Amino acid sequence: MTEASVREFKMPDVGEGLTEAEILKWYVQPGDTVTDGQVVCEVETAKAAVELPIPYDGVVRDLHFPEGTTVDVGTAIISVDVGGGSAAPAPAAEQPAAAQPAAAAPAEEPKAAGSGRQPVLVGYGVATSSTRRRPRKGPEVPVQQASTAIQTELNGHAPTAPAAPPAAAPAAPAGTERPLAKPPVRKLAKDLGVDLTTVVPTGPDGIITREDVHAAVAAAVPAATEPQVAPAPAAVQAPASYDTTRETRIPVKGVRKATAAAMVGSAFTAPHVTEFVTVDVTRTMKLVEELKADKEFTGLRVNPLLLIAKALLVAIRRNPDVNASWDEAAQEIVVKHYVNLGIAAATPRGLIVPNIKDAHAKTLPQLAESLGELVATARDGKTSPAAMQGGTVTITNVGVFGVDTGTPILNPGESAILAVGAIKPQPWVHKGKVKPRQVTTLALSFDHRLVDGELGSKVLADVAAILEQPKRLITWA
Repeated sequence: MTEASVREFKMPDVGEGLTEAEILKWYVQPGDTVTDGQVVCEVETAKAAVELPIPYDGVVRDLHFPEGTTVDVGTAIISVDVGGGSAAPAPAAEQPAAAQPAAAAPAEEPKAAGSGRQPVLVGYGVATSSTRRRPRKGPEVPVQQASTAIQTELNGHAPTAPAAPPAAAPAAPAGTERPLAKPPVRKLAKDLGVDLTTVVPTGPDGIITREDVHAAVAAAVPAATEPQVAPAPAAVQAPASYDTTRETRIPVKGVRKATAAAMVGSAFTAPHVTEFVTVDVTRTMKLVEELKADKEFTGLRVNPLLLIAKALLVAIRRNPDVNASWDEAAQEIVVKHYVNLGIAAATPRGLIVPNIKDAHAKTLPQLAESLGELVATARDGKTSPAAMQGGTVTITNVGVFGVDTGTPILNPGESAILAVGAIKPQPWVHKGKVKPRQVTTLALSFDHRLVDGELGSKVLADVAAILEQPKRLITWA
């Protein structure tokens, strides 16, 4: 087995620009044989749990991170020997020093891109790279000068004659040659006011690393101040303690962390207004029972949420301006001519809001089928990131918890969210007499930049009117 036969599988971007993911579970171990397309692990991003397939045939050589580790996108997480090896090699630390080759020239690096399959997920695969390190030019005097200057500032005395640098020391950029550094390192240097031509590189092939930039900053600090007596060390503040027998601390990460950030951003960005209406839904509940017995709904999930969703879609069709978003950059209101209906779902990993694409165009049986699939997928923790993108309005059913109503927070980027309270028998004036009726309370929160009070009130009133007299689903369609 050669190093050229080992392929590194990197953490892909599985969710439209996400930067990290947590490894939830490994399905393979070193020495296992894997095939192209086989799922090797499950990861959790800020949006969902996703299973990752391996794009190679071969034998697992090493798992670079244990379960529970959060890994940046683009970081290798598993290595696979695609050359026919049968087991993982001895760790590099156990190999004789003589067996470890010196840093290979760029021309000697394995070429992963010649032939073979193309990547199926963003962030890994066999993309061709034409990068070559240009040869180092010019004398190495700047290295000595930079090193001497740093020592001068640190020691506080004039330098002696510069000694020749060790043969293994990396060469700093010389002359007018541009220093080698990756874009994030260049940005860091710019932010810290560090001239990269004065930084001594320690990375492979003379690349300047983040540590090199920080080292340059640390070396420059003593030069900016006069020598003085070091103050007495301040007392180290003891870390906050808590009663481990009576308290439990849970790290905030993944879906819950993303949800928290989104809700804070929404609450303090969009000016929320919430309106309420209490409505007699007795006729709607009777219609639900009738639909359950209809052969058109055989095998489908029929419940009050189905008719509430349809009522909201009809109300949006009657008041299309409510289905919009706010474009802060362009200072424009974007009216959507489609409805991607979000359904808030509580899962073990936190609150998620998958949406039914083009819900406005679905028949009632199609809507019932989509709702059933959405709920089942969410409960299994298999909701994909794409299913949670592009929502326009949302329904949250707090009534399943016995709650009468609430003031829901808008899903970021959406204009309105409807909260449905518990449906339960209550005394109600019906045809001039007080009778027990099935009653619920609806709450509609909306972005007041997009939706004024009149429009919001019309939408909520239409939803209530349909649920009170569901035949309006026909007359208003």
